[in-house]
Amino acid sequence: MSESNPSKISSRMGRLNPFKSKSRREEDDEDKEEVIDENTLAGGGHSALATDIAQQNLRVSDALKSFLSHEGVLSEDDTDGLNALLGKPIVSPPAHLIDRSHPLPEYFISSSHNTYLLAHQLYGKSSAGAYETTLRAGARCIEIDAWDHPDNPEEPKVTHGYTLTSNIPFRTVCESIRDAVDREAAEPAVQGFAPAPILVSLENHCDSSGQLRLVQIMKEVWGDRLLSAPVRQKGHEEQEGGHPVRLDELGSKIAVIVEYHLPDEVDDSSSSSSSSSSSDSEEEKQAREEYKAKKKAAPPAIIIPELAEFGVYAQSVKPRDNSWYIDGKIKDGPPEHHLINISESGLASHTADHAADVARHNGRHLMRVFPKGTRISSRNLSPIPFWAVGAQICALNWQTFSASMQLNHALFAGTAGYVLKPAALRFGALSQPPRKTLRLRVAGATDIALPNGRDVEGLKPYLTCTLLRPGSGTELVKVKRKTAVYQSRKTLTLPFLGAVGGKGENPPQTDPVWDETLEWEFENNELVFLRMLLKSDDSFSSNVILAVTAVRLLYVESGWRFVRMLDLRGHETACSLLVKFDIQDA
Repeated sequence: MSESNPSKISSRMGRLNPFKSKSRREEDDEDKEEVIDENTLAGGGHSALATDIAQQNLRVSDALKSFLSHEGVLSEDDTDGLNALLGKPIVSPPAHLIDRSHPLPEYFISSSHNTYLLAHQLYGKSSAGAYETTLRAGARCIEIDAWDHPDNPEEPKVTHGYTLTSNIPFRTVCESIRDAVDREAAEPAVQGFAPAPILVSLENHCDSSGQLRLVQIMKEVWGDRLLSAPVRQKGHEEQEGGHPVRLDELGSKIAVIVEYHLPDEVDDSSSSSSSSSSSDSEEEKQAREEYKAKKKAAPPAIIIPELAEFGVYAQSVKPRDNSWYIDGKIKDGPPEHHLINISESGLASHTADHAADVARHNGRHLMRVFPKGTRISSRNLSPIPFWAVGAQICALNWQTFSASMQLNHALFAGTAGYVLKPAALRFGALSQPPRKTLRLRVAGATDIALPNGRDVEGLKPYLTCTLLRPGSGTELVKVKRKTAVYQSRKTLTLPFLGAVGGKGENPPQTDPVWDETLEWEFENNELVFLRMLLKSDDSFSSNVILAVTAVRLLYVESGWRFVRMLDLRGHETACSLLVKFDIQDA
């Protein structure tokens, strides 16, 4: 027996935790993630467009071929029909949602937080290569934290200040972004794809001379790729308070978001870091306290005019009161093109009672929401509630392919990183959505990868599907359904399996067949997602995630589809899932 292997026994014993309930372990398991690398597809966007939709090298098990034949979808020997079914995309964003003729504030934008970091927020490594990875994966808004370099005043550095993270030259980061822009421009068109503008959220911590160097370096490295002046002539309706700039007018420019500091502004990113999680190590707690103390002691920043001019269409403001959504303008703020830059906890304090007012503001102005300060291990905010009040930029930590990043992937899959918001949000309103019913028929999977150190006999696969939608305030509503656990047996349990190889045996655990229908009823505000996880039911230990995917229901077409599953790094796997979507009015 395989259990006689001492190393396997030790491995399984190491996963035991008798003091945590099975349901609690399962909830924790579904938030597990792994560090991404240059091959990730984690952002949706451009990378998803470039992916071979034909799903080459996917195998379909004999059991699922028999299932499709039994259902009358296609005959068992219909190779062309099977290949055609394999080639059908699981999602297809409606054309009007990727049309670029609307004002910039009317789009959701795939966005990254602390883009330069590879791992931990307080003592991780900074890398210029992270910008290439993130832009290739589909991000259109990236972040740069610029600081003076005490050893070389001519070359500002990029790092997470007041922490132990390493630093990289600002110039090197700009060169990495430039190369990404040039690479996109040189790539052939894929399904009508055209390069989209890149927004750079520039967090400045340099003194006046350092800021001047930032300006000079950006001009030198980016050249005419940099948006340094309005795309329209003065005197146009835009300068008279009319329509904001349209996305298509920005082309593929690099547009900088520059800070605008209010008198006595409040930095809610540091105040939100006051609490610690019980799971934090003493090292993490001490590092956070040191970070807060140093940040509080730092002198207020002043933006020089030469840098301020780069904030052509976005001037970032950290609000000190509620005037931005009550009065529609900010006291002592920029005369035009303000962008509300606010932490998730700071925004939550407003949306609890003023969600409709916030949505109205976001119908015409940009908003960037970033993770609260306690998320030092690069865990993420849940973007759905903030998308639901019209926040265009939900800045996520792209260091891992977390549950939030899977949802970001779902929103921007098949797009260039910009997606038109629902009509109600574009007009600054919240609506009463219609009720819909989703029926998901789960046939089975093929080629589930075995976790390291596991054998096929110990695999007990099942599929868990969670429907996610926004609730009130910043509430995220989750409704989970799951299939039974599959266990291969030598006896027939399904009518179509008798023809499989003439053996009459159920397929192995790596090719499970469930043939179950899962059902949900929900309010369809167009921001409803389905997250699907293939897992193994491991007694007395954590239920390991075998593969994942997430879809926005608005993009899903009815009928049978093969879904290529991803691993926890955001890589495509050889595993596919055969499902049938049916969405009807409730």
